[in-house]
Amino acid sequence: MGGAAALPWLLLVCLLPLLAACPALAGPAEHLPASGTAVVKAVMSGDTVILGDGRVLRLSGIQAPRIVQSRARAHTWPLAAEARAALAQLVQGRTVTLYVPGARQDRHDRLLAQLVRDDGLWLQGEMLGRGWVRAYAAPDLKDLGAEMYGLEQAARAARRGIWDNRFYAIRDPNGLGHDLDSFQLVEGRVLSVSFGKGQIYLNFGQNWRTDFSVRVPRHGVRSFRQVHGDPHLLQGRLVRVRGWLYRHSGPEIEIAFPEQVEVLEDPAKP
Repeated sequence: MGGAAALPWLLLVCLLPLLAACPALAGPAEHLPASGTAVVKAVMSGDTVILGDGRVLRLSGIQAPRIVQSRARAHTWPLAAEARAALAQLVQGRTVTLYVPGARQDRHDRLLAQLVRDDGLWLQGEMLGRGWVRAYAAPDLKDLGAEMYGLEQAARAARRGIWDNRFYAIRDPNGLGHDLDSFQLVEGRVLSVSFGKGQIYLNFGQNWRTDFSVRVPRHGVRSFRQVHGDPHLLQGRLVRVRGWLYRHSGPEIEIAFPEQVEVLEDPAKP
């Protein structure tokens, strides 16, 4: 390739690192309903802030390393302080616009919103891109899932933030007994699909009493089918599931939103 012809390619190669480092702008969040502006007075964790009027707001759609301030048996997750510092550096004292994707409050009466800083920076996207949070099961994933998963994937590939710590590694379906009562990403192949009491079960082992499974409760079956089609088509597929891991019979993640299940293979290729 001649010198003149090669110039555009050289420019592109030089610009790629700069483009990758560009902040996440408001584009993905701006089509959601806006719910006013506020000033961030304090930052409690990598996903929770206190607004100037005293209200507590949870950044919807992300899960930061948890900071535990009560319950003697619980513990603070690794890099929680670093995640809080990262968010504080981005947003403390700044004016933000609140964009509400679904429910306005969580079960702890915290506000839920996507946040966009006064200069157009999308805070959830920026925290995902820097690797300090994981995409979380929320209505946001329906509208913003592609962008959020893409930013998370790039941070994971580059081992930024929490992704350089084994505590946050994607789990294999086997041997999850030590990860109960925590938020996890589990990646594996669906061995079988079963149904019972109006619910869908994705089974990752031979014994449902001891092996990992994913449960779609009755009220979520319709939306799950709308996104993933016939659940039998997931049999044999490699999938990634995210959510809180609890023990039902064996380790289990309950699906509140179908976007919690990512199909990692072309459905045409079993």
